[in-house]
Amino acid sequence: MVLSFASKSLREICEVEEPATRLGKNVIRSLRHRLADLEAAGSVKDLIAGYPRKRSSSGNYQVTLSDGFCLEFAANHVKNPVGKNEEVDWSRVNRIQIMRIGKCHD
Repeated sequence: MVLSFASKSLREICEVEEPATRLGKNVIRSLRHRLADLEAAGSVKDLIAGYPRKRSSSGNYQVTLSDGFCLEFAANHVKNPVGKNEEVDWSRVNRIQIMRIGKCHD
């Protein structure tokens, strides 16, 4: 998949080792693994590790990192693919935007 970032600080956390250290070594290690999984996947539905699931409150997806942290991302197509129910068809999403790294919610 193609990844983008909602902010410069999120990009730095994901791409530069130094700023990310405030999250802790376990979270950073799992973040690196989840980012590699995301980049290797053909679509969101190909993800297995990190218990990928859709957040009910935002409709975005999140994967578990460690120590109670999650990585949340949104579909990021010019026109997101939708299914019959007018919701994002995550099996056809291959462009995502990292929205948040923080404590897990719903």
